[in-house]
Amino acid sequence: MFKNLYLRAAIAALFCHAASAHAASDNAFNPAFSLILSGGYGGMQRDPAIPATGFAMNPNPGHEQGFNLGESEMGIAASIDPQFRGVATLALDPAGGISVENAFVQTTALGDGLNLKFGRYFSGLGYLNEQHAHAWDFVDQPLVYAVLWENQLGEDGLQFKWLAPTEMFIELGVEAGKGRGFPGTERAKNGSGAGVLFAHVGDDVGVEHSWRAGVSLHRTRRVDAESVDVPDMSGNAVTNLFNGDSQTVGLDAVWKYSPNGNFRERYLKVQSEYFRRKENGELAYDTAGLNVSDTYSVTQSGWYVQGVYQFAPGWRSGLRYDRLDSGLASVGALNAGNVISDYAFTPTRITWMADYSPSEFSRIRLQLAHDNSRQGLPDNQIFVQYLMSLGAHGGHQY
Repeated sequence: MFKNLYLRAAIAALFCHAASAHAASDNAFNPAFSLILSGGYGGMQRDPAIPATGFAMNPNPGHEQGFNLGESEMGIAASIDPQFRGVATLALDPAGGISVENAFVQTTALGDGLNLKFGRYFSGLGYLNEQHAHAWDFVDQPLVYAVLWENQLGEDGLQFKWLAPTEMFIELGVEAGKGRGFPGTERAKNGSGAGVLFAHVGDDVGVEHSWRAGVSLHRTRRVDAESVDVPDMSGNAVTNLFNGDSQTVGLDAVWKYSPNGNFRERYLKVQSEYFRRKENGELAYDTAGLNVSDTYSVTQSGWYVQGVYQFAPGWRSGLRYDRLDSGLASVGALNAGNVISDYAFTPTRITWMADYSPSEFSRIRLQLAHDNSRQGLPDNQIFVQYLMSLGAHGGHQY
């Protein structure tokens, strides 16, 4: 069926979700258990709680200043029976408490390249979204992921994928979920609150080059979505409420090069993603005061491009450029004098990192960034991070 078995194995190893790496090594009687420890230091000139200009109605994951314990991640994965396997990832908050990051079941015997996942999972849209935080190439996510997806889109629902039986890597996917992750609104309702479509294609070029490209579509509805401390035309910080539809399209592309195909020694990875979101509905301005409602629509977008070069075993360096566009909003007549429609500012950021991995279980990283995402508040940032993996943990995309 497959003319090039090496190509199939290589593409699957490079681009499949990390969870698949557990399948051959864990079973119902001996589950793979792992614990990721992370933390470090963050030095910033500005208050990290200040959002990017023009994105005050979006989430702002931000950073912690000074020494901090990052999110610890506990994972367990095992085969359930010949038809299913399960994966759970629990996030341990430094301030206390445990949250469920992933908890899903996957089919293992559908055949014909078909796979069904159900439970809580990271959406398959884009390139970075499925990667857990300890697998990121930088301390933080690109700006576009931070403001449009609150770092990454998580969902409760169903994901169906098909891997085509072809020499070229072709993957198609569809998701139906509750809509709990931003920009959706978790609400009590029957049926689906959000949907995703995605397609990925890729191939090898000789033994040294490989590439992957993708397109994604996400649709949901926001209901009583509250935004606090949103600046208005008078410079006041007010609370707004939005009800309406949200649709996001995305493009992603990755190119990888390793001399003689030996990525353990040296490799170069260049990737870029672009997302464009249109929201249309009703905005209630200053719900604690005037509470004026009228129509509101806006199209916002963002992109990044980054490159990571492993120049010696264990040593890497990377550079990333981020850019956002807050868009020109269409505001109803009742709120034309209240809501800012044009911020006339382009948020950007440039980031450099270098990291060292003594083994596959540990990594120490230094990151410097010049953040110009907030108008009139340029911020020079420094981060030091450690990532340590305990136990049996599956491999990641390279």
